[in-house]
Amino acid sequence: MTHRLAINFADGKTVFASARPGELLLDAAMRHGISLPVDCREGVCGTCRGRCDSGTYALDYVDEETLSEADLAARAVLACQTRVTSDAAFSFDIPSRLCQVAAEAPRRAVVTGVERVSAETVILSVQVAGPQLDFLPGQYARLSAAGWTQTRAYSFANRPNAENRLQFLIRLLPGGLMGRFLADECRPGVELSLEAPFGSFFLRQVERPLVLAAGGTGLAAFLGMLEEMADSTQPMPPIRLYYGVNRVDDLCAGDRLEALKERLADFDFVTVITQPPENYAGLSGYVTDHFDPGFFANRAADIYVCGPPPMVDSVRGWLDRHAHPDHKLYFEKFLASGVG
Repeated sequence: MTHRLAINFADGKTVFASARPGELLLDAAMRHGISLPVDCREGVCGTCRGRCDSGTYALDYVDEETLSEADLAARAVLACQTRVTSDAAFSFDIPSRLCQVAAEAPRRAVVTGVERVSAETVILSVQVAGPQLDFLPGQYARLSAAGWTQTRAYSFANRPNAENRLQFLIRLLPGGLMGRFLADECRPGVELSLEAPFGSFFLRQVERPLVLAAGGTGLAAFLGMLEEMADSTQPMPPIRLYYGVNRVDDLCAGDRLEALKERLADFDFVTVITQPPENYAGLSGYVTDHFDPGFFANRAADIYVCGPPPMVDSVRGWLDRHAHPDHKLYFEKFLASGVG
């Protein structure tokens, strides 16, 4: 049995490899042509230092002056001393080009569906050619169509699967390149070019309560994460999702979220409307208006935020004032794609 490895670099590039039972992370990477930095191979110099973001591992030897007790508690590792014992994700604070990671050729993706799910949101479904496309839920792909000189980046809205059937939540922007394509040209059978995976926003080791805050189509990243947790054989901690949109008719994927409530033992979500209609009975305002200070202050949680910059900055400011000092924050800011 081999273990699936995701190796993430500082430039947002992720490559996948496999580790044999008992194999060192450094050796597994080298076997796949990934030249992680290394010097002593004795657990002393710290050249091959990285971090395990998810999964289990064992360290053969680490000099106490190389990794402190606090480093070890934060899941810092040395690739030359790390034996992977499950599927895992590791990060290294160096660009991929320094590790001789070759750029993968774009994959062909055939459109299988275009579904308008709200006034300004489309679910684009594609099937990718070739072997299974590996990515970490929360990461994104770059898409382009014939004749484009630019790409557009969108988070995967589901987890990897053997059939390579993938989805993206896309906001329709007036005059936007992708918006025009979806309205005028995109239909089942049309081919796209897809480059992936990219991004450092993905689900880490799940050990503490989780708070997810999504703004608009930032929900896509969390749909994949929630699917990953629902499919896990491990018990999950409490999970709370706050989903904010501008208008009621911007809401989407409600059926998927309700289905995930049935599959996850302690998951719940709320929707918040920034510009509610008159006499609206639901929650309105901003997601931070409805955070429970007691929940955040009384427990160390892992908090994931994905949305436009003002929303992310607002959440960060609220957490600075109210959250437990031991909380961990992971965030992804996205900007609206320009016209062109």
